[in-house]
Amino acid sequence: MCWSATADLVAGTAIGAVGAVCVARARRVRDLPLAALPLLLGAHQITEAVLWHGGGGSGPATLVWAVIALPVLPLYVPFAVAAGTWPPQGPGGVLRLAVPLAAGAVTAAVLAHRLAGTTVTAEIHGRTVGYAVGLPAPAAVLAGYLLATVGALLLSGDRTLRLLGAVTGAGAVVCALLWRTAFVSTWCALAAVASLLILRWVGRRPGPGARFASGPGSRKAGDDSDRRAAPEP
Repeated sequence: MCWSATADLVAGTAIGAVGAVCVARARRVRDLPLAALPLLLGAHQITEAVLWHGGGGSGPATLVWAVIALPVLPLYVPFAVAAGTWPPQGPGGVLRLAVPLAAGAVTAAVLAHRLAGTTVTAEIHGRTVGYAVGLPAPAAVLAGYLLATVGALLLSGDRTLRLLGAVTGAGAVVCALLWRTAFVSTWCALAAVASLLILRWVGRRPGPGARFASGPGSRKAGDDSDRRAAPEP
């Protein structure tokens, strides 16, 4: 979320544009889910711009915002990370990806069930928007949500995605503190930074017919983002 309808609209449009570039630059089908994440984040921001103009409440924009933020993201992010980094490198690679995937599936199921049985309302407080959902066991749900989203990035085994996870985790803390003080919401700035890092990740992915160079000067195979693609003979 941003601090005004205009900020949400501008940020959402810019983030969506970055997402379109990411998708266009993706060279492998399995990279598309993560490349398309900025498109989803941009749509989320634009949805909230509509919500701002409507003065909050419990209309369609509020429901769409809640569906994307709550059940969709914890399910989508670990799936996109797993697809983009498959096959996992290093010891315990499959288990490392399975943990956030399982956390995301359980968290998304709980949140979807909650949304199906309640009416989400949004209330504008100065430069922030508050959402009333009434989550069961909020601490456990939050832990599962963070493990699925931030955890998937940190456990990905890819240097750029680990950086994205660190930035997202730290940024989420800052955004939450600013929101709790009712000062201003800066989640749109965090989404913008995340989108640029995804653009960087897409640009460093090998093509579908590439194989990785090996030899004394090549990097260890554990970090997929730092490999250099060599053309097939």
